[in-house]
Amino acid sequence: MIDALGIGHLFELSRAEAVAGFFTPLAVFVVFLLAQLILPGKRVPGYVIDPQTGEPRKYRLNGLPVFALALAVWASGITGLPHDWFYRSAIPAAAGGTVFAAVFTLLAVYCHPKGKAGNFVLDLWDGRVRELFFFNGRFDVKMYLYVVGGTMLALNALSGAVWHHQRFGDASNPGVFLYAGFFTFYILDYFVFERVQLYTYDLIHEGLGFKLLWGGLIVYGWLFVLPLWGMAAHPDPGFPPAWTYAWLIGTAALFLSGWGISRGANLQKYTFKRWPDRKFLGLIEPEYIEAGDRRILCSGLWGVARHFNYMGEGFLALSIAFVFGYPGNPWAWTYFVFIVSMFLWRQVVDDRQCAEKYGPEKWAEYRARVKYRIVPGVY
Repeated sequence: MIDALGIGHLFELSRAEAVAGFFTPLAVFVVFLLAQLILPGKRVPGYVIDPQTGEPRKYRLNGLPVFALALAVWASGITGLPHDWFYRSAIPAAAGGTVFAAVFTLLAVYCHPKGKAGNFVLDLWDGRVRELFFFNGRFDVKMYLYVVGGTMLALNALSGAVWHHQRFGDASNPGVFLYAGFFTFYILDYFVFERVQLYTYDLIHEGLGFKLLWGGLIVYGWLFVLPLWGMAAHPDPGFPPAWTYAWLIGTAALFLSGWGISRGANLQKYTFKRWPDRKFLGLIEPEYIEAGDRRILCSGLWGVARHFNYMGEGFLALSIAFVFGYPGNPWAWTYFVFIVSMFLWRQVVDDRQCAEKYGPEKWAEYRARVKYRIVPGVY
């Protein structure tokens, strides 16, 4: 059955290697913890209000140097691990990481009073607190999750590209290398604009339960590369030269358009929240609906659709489905299906929370002004 699924090559580890793979995430978690504590960081205020001071909570950001150091260490091979280790050990690592995330969840939940729901299972899933930090704010759990998850996403993609090249050599699929480049760029961009993430859904609304801990560490870090599990085992699809150029350039253009929409929308929202009267990019005048002491942005990209950034993520995910040159293979679509499903669900939750935040009347006014949810003219 495993061979029929096309992932038999991921089960070729010896018993000792499988055990090492199981504990690899734990070693990664410890190393990243030390790196975040040791490397210098910059403290900046975010969107969340600190209840003790009444001021925006300050976060210590050093994702970019941690990411750069991790890439340098991996590329140098100084640890002695083969460059393809993260890919080859992906399945036991995902299993081990899930176990460790469950343990972290139990600790995070048990150490705090019961949630409003009074349901322990829901508390485990959603968490009982939204913020958790130690060492006088030097170590913030949420920022740690995204530094680990994002960096491991890039390293897993690069590791898969190395394994692919070692297996196929001159018959390698250029789409696999482009795929690794996509996610390395995606994560680099994330850390360059790390401060923008302080104004996004996860940092503001999500609790520290299994959903976020497992999602940030393992889903983001190891399972986002699920398409590679099946597609790295396929060589160059063998298109004629003209079709190869069209395929690679077209896929890259689709990826960059999706990234541009998502990044642009998030930057516009970030600009508006920090400087409400500033024109975005010096061009787009901020228009908004007054909702008490809050404002609902409804111009620029946020006047096109209520969750236009999700459409950008959808385009980006679609480029992943096409990048391998095997659109008929179900593995190529796993990331797209996950992303579309997640954001379709999240936009429903977003709407409900925004109605509570801004008031049902003001949110209804915004919905009347910006009619489409994600895709203009369609949905």
